[in-house]
Amino acid sequence: MKALIDKIKQIWSIEELRNRIILTLSLVLVYRIGSFIVLPGVDPDKIQDADGIFNLINIFAGGAFSRASIMALGIMPYISASIIMQLAGIAIPAIQKMQSEGESGRKKINQFTRILTIAICALQAPGYLTSYVPSEAIMGGQGATFIWWLTSVILLIAGCVFAMWLGEKITDKGIGNGISILIMIYYDWNYCRFARGFCHRGIWKIW
Repeated sequence: MKALIDKIKQIWSIEELRNRIILTLSLVLVYRIGSFIVLPGVDPDKIQDADGIFNLINIFAGGAFSRASIMALGIMPYISASIIMQLAGIAIPAIQKMQSEGESGRKKINQFTRILTIAICALQAPGYLTSYVPSEAIMGGQGATFIWWLTSVILLIAGCVFAMWLGEKITDKGIGNGISILIMIYYDWNYCRFARGFCHRGIWKIW
Protein backbone atom coordinates (compact mmCIF):
# COMPACT_ATOMS: atom_id res chain seq x y z
CA MET A 1 0.00 0.00 0.00
CA LYS A 2 2.84 2.35 0.89
CA ALA A 3 4.48 1.64 -2.48
CA LEU A 4 1.23 2.55 -4.24
CA ILE A 5 0.94 5.83 -2.33
CA ASP A 6 4.57 6.67 -3.11
CA LYS A 7 3.95 5.94 -6.80
CA ILE A 8 0.92 8.25 -6.82
CA LYS A 9 2.95 11.00 -5.16
CA GLN A 10 5.69 10.51 -7.75
CA ILE A 11 3.20 10.79 -10.62
CA TRP A 12 1.55 13.85 -9.03
CA SER A 13 4.95 15.58 -8.70
CA ILE A 14 5.36 15.59 -12.51
CA GLU A 15 3.67 18.78 -13.69
CA GLU A 16 2.64 17.56 -17.15
CA LEU A 17 1.04 14.39 -15.80
CA ARG A 18 -0.67 16.35 -13.02
CA ASN A 19 -2.15 18.78 -15.53
CA ARG A 20 -3.34 15.93 -17.76
CA ILE A 21 -5.00 14.16 -14.85
CA ILE A 22 -6.74 17.34 -13.68
CA LEU A 23 -7.95 18.07 -17.23
CA THR A 24 -9.26 14.52 -17.64
CA LEU A 25 -11.13 14.59 -14.33
CA SER A 26 -12.55 18.03 -15.13
CA LEU A 27 -13.88 16.95 -18.53
CA VAL A 28 -15.39 13.79 -17.03
CA LEU A 29 -17.09 15.95 -14.40
CA VAL A 30 -18.48 18.22 -17.12
CA TYR A 31 -19.88 15.20 -18.91
CA ARG A 32 -21.52 13.86 -15.74
CA ILE A 33 -23.10 17.24 -15.04
CA GLY A 34 -24.40 17.37 -18.60
CA SER A 35 -26.05 13.96 -18.19
CA PHE A 36 -28.31 15.46 -15.51
CA ILE A 37 -29.53 18.39 -17.66
CA VAL A 38 -33.03 17.44 -18.80
CA LEU A 39 -34.50 18.42 -22.16
CA PRO A 40 -36.60 21.62 -21.95
CA GLY A 41 -40.29 21.03 -21.31
CA VAL A 42 -39.83 17.43 -20.10
CA ASP A 43 -40.82 16.24 -16.63
CA PRO A 44 -38.38 13.37 -15.82
CA ASP A 45 -40.59 12.17 -12.95
CA LYS A 46 -43.24 11.10 -15.47
CA ILE A 47 -40.84 8.96 -17.47
CA GLN A 48 -40.92 5.27 -16.63
CA ASP A 49 -37.75 3.40 -15.70
CA ALA A 50 -35.80 1.90 -18.57
CA ASP A 51 -36.24 -1.83 -19.09
CA GLY A 52 -35.31 -4.40 -21.72
CA ILE A 53 -33.31 -2.94 -24.58
CA PHE A 54 -33.84 0.56 -23.15
CA ASN A 55 -32.06 -0.52 -19.96
CA LEU A 56 -29.08 -1.71 -22.01
CA ILE A 57 -28.94 1.62 -23.82
CA ASN A 58 -29.27 3.40 -20.49
CA ILE A 59 -26.17 1.57 -19.23
CA PHE A 60 -24.10 2.95 -22.11
CA ALA A 61 -25.58 6.41 -21.60
CA GLY A 62 -24.66 6.51 -17.92
CA GLY A 63 -28.27 6.98 -16.82
CA ALA A 64 -28.81 10.00 -19.08
CA PHE A 65 -31.17 7.97 -21.30
CA SER A 66 -33.69 7.35 -18.51
CA ARG A 67 -33.60 11.02 -17.44
CA ALA A 68 -34.37 12.41 -20.92
CA SER A 69 -31.10 14.33 -20.67
CA ILE A 70 -29.51 16.34 -23.45
CA MET A 71 -26.81 13.62 -23.27
CA ALA A 72 -29.38 10.83 -23.63
CA LEU A 73 -27.82 9.44 -26.81
CA GLY A 74 -24.39 9.37 -25.17
CA ILE A 75 -21.47 8.51 -27.40
CA MET A 76 -23.10 5.44 -28.93
CA PRO A 77 -23.74 7.22 -32.27
CA TYR A 78 -20.02 8.06 -32.44
CA ILE A 79 -19.08 4.45 -31.71
CA SER A 80 -21.53 3.27 -34.37
CA ALA A 81 -20.08 5.74 -36.87
CA SER A 82 -16.54 4.57 -36.08
CA ILE A 83 -17.52 0.93 -36.66
CA ILE A 84 -19.22 1.81 -39.94
CA MET A 85 -16.11 3.66 -41.13
CA GLN A 86 -13.90 0.71 -40.21
CA LEU A 87 -16.13 -1.67 -42.15
CA ALA A 88 -16.27 0.79 -45.04
CA GLY A 89 -12.48 0.72 -45.11
CA ILE A 90 -12.70 -2.93 -46.11
CA ALA A 91 -15.27 -2.49 -48.87
CA ILE A 92 -14.67 1.03 -50.25
CA PRO A 93 -11.36 1.65 -52.09
CA ALA A 94 -11.44 5.43 -51.47
CA ILE A 95 -11.49 4.90 -47.69
CA GLN A 96 -8.81 2.22 -47.98
CA LYS A 97 -6.66 4.82 -49.71
CA MET A 98 -7.25 7.34 -46.91
CA GLN A 99 -6.26 4.73 -44.33
CA SER A 100 -2.94 4.29 -46.09
CA GLU A 101 -2.19 8.04 -46.23
CA GLY A 102 -0.96 8.25 -42.65
CA GLU A 103 -1.80 11.24 -40.47
CA SER A 104 -3.55 13.22 -43.22
CA GLY A 105 -5.74 10.24 -44.07
CA ARG A 106 -6.60 9.71 -40.42
CA LYS A 107 -7.76 13.31 -40.13
CA LYS A 108 -10.01 12.87 -43.18
CA ILE A 109 -11.50 9.67 -41.74
CA ASN A 110 -12.10 11.40 -38.41
CA GLN A 111 -13.92 14.20 -40.20
CA PHE A 112 -16.14 11.72 -42.07
CA THR A 113 -16.77 9.91 -38.78
CA ARG A 114 -17.97 13.14 -37.15
CA ILE A 115 -20.30 13.88 -40.06
CA LEU A 116 -21.67 10.33 -39.94
CA THR A 117 -22.16 10.68 -36.17
CA ILE A 118 -24.38 13.73 -36.69
CA ALA A 119 -26.38 11.85 -39.34
CA ILE A 120 -26.92 8.89 -36.99
CA CYS A 121 -27.97 11.27 -34.20
CA ALA A 122 -30.47 12.93 -36.52
CA LEU A 123 -32.05 9.51 -37.11
CA GLN A 124 -31.91 8.30 -33.51
CA ALA A 125 -33.12 11.47 -31.76
CA PRO A 126 -36.71 11.43 -33.13
CA GLY A 127 -36.93 7.70 -32.44
CA TYR A 128 -35.81 8.22 -28.85
CA LEU A 129 -38.32 11.02 -28.26
CA THR A 130 -41.17 9.03 -29.83
CA SER A 131 -40.53 5.71 -28.13
CA TYR A 132 -39.33 6.75 -24.68
CA VAL A 133 -40.67 10.20 -23.75
CA PRO A 134 -44.47 9.93 -23.15
CA SER A 135 -46.74 12.81 -24.16
CA GLU A 136 -47.87 13.37 -20.57
CA ALA A 137 -44.26 14.18 -19.64
CA ILE A 138 -43.99 16.92 -22.29
CA MET A 139 -44.95 20.55 -21.74
CA GLY A 140 -46.94 19.84 -18.58
CA GLY A 141 -49.01 17.13 -20.28
CA GLN A 142 -49.96 19.33 -23.24
CA GLY A 143 -47.99 17.17 -25.66
CA ALA A 144 -45.23 17.93 -28.11
CA THR A 145 -45.23 20.88 -30.49
CA PHE A 146 -43.15 21.34 -33.61
CA ILE A 147 -40.88 23.82 -31.81
CA TRP A 148 -40.36 21.34 -28.98
CA TRP A 149 -39.53 18.57 -31.44
CA LEU A 150 -37.08 20.74 -33.34
CA THR A 151 -35.41 22.04 -30.17
CA SER A 152 -35.15 18.60 -28.59
CA VAL A 153 -33.65 16.97 -31.68
CA ILE A 154 -31.07 19.76 -32.00
CA LEU A 155 -30.18 19.48 -28.31
CA LEU A 156 -29.78 15.70 -28.50
CA ILE A 157 -27.50 16.06 -31.51
CA ALA A 158 -25.54 18.81 -29.78
CA GLY A 159 -25.24 16.69 -26.63
CA CYS A 160 -23.78 13.77 -28.57
CA VAL A 161 -21.38 16.03 -30.48
CA PHE A 162 -20.30 17.63 -27.20
CA ALA A 163 -19.67 14.19 -25.66
CA MET A 164 -17.65 13.27 -28.75
CA TRP A 165 -15.64 16.50 -28.40
CA LEU A 166 -14.99 15.76 -24.71
CA GLY A 167 -13.71 12.30 -25.61
CA GLU A 168 -11.38 13.67 -28.28
CA LYS A 169 -10.05 16.36 -25.91
CA ILE A 170 -9.31 13.74 -23.26
CA THR A 171 -7.46 11.67 -25.87
CA ASP A 172 -5.43 14.66 -27.13
CA LYS A 173 -4.64 16.49 -23.89
CA GLY A 174 -5.65 14.16 -21.07
CA ILE A 175 -4.89 10.62 -19.94
CA GLY A 176 -5.79 7.57 -22.02
CA ASN A 177 -8.43 7.15 -24.71
CA GLY A 178 -11.24 9.62 -24.10
CA ILE A 179 -14.06 7.51 -25.55
CA SER A 180 -12.98 4.50 -23.49
CA ILE A 181 -12.88 6.62 -20.34
CA LEU A 182 -16.42 7.88 -20.97
CA ILE A 183 -17.60 4.29 -21.46
CA MET A 184 -15.91 3.37 -18.19
CA ILE A 185 -17.81 6.18 -16.48
CA TYR A 186 -21.06 4.61 -17.71
CA TYR A 187 -20.23 1.30 -16.06
CA ASP A 188 -19.00 2.99 -12.89
CA TRP A 189 -22.37 4.77 -12.62
CA ASN A 190 -24.24 1.47 -12.84
CA TYR A 191 -21.86 -0.21 -10.40
CA CYS A 192 -22.45 2.57 -7.86
CA ARG A 193 -26.22 2.25 -8.34
CA PHE A 194 -26.03 -1.49 -7.78
CA ALA A 195 -23.85 -1.04 -4.67
CA ARG A 196 -26.29 1.52 -3.28
CA GLY A 197 -29.20 -0.85 -3.85
CA PHE A 198 -27.24 -3.67 -2.23
CA CYS A 199 -26.62 -1.60 0.90
CA HIS A 200 -30.19 -0.29 1.16
CA ARG A 201 -32.17 -3.43 0.38
CA GLY A 202 -29.81 -6.32 1.02
CA ILE A 203 -28.68 -9.05 -1.32
CA TRP A 204 -31.80 -11.16 -0.66
CA LYS A 205 -34.03 -8.49 -2.19
CA ILE A 206 -31.77 -7.83 -5.17
CA TRP A 207 -31.74 -11.48 -6.12
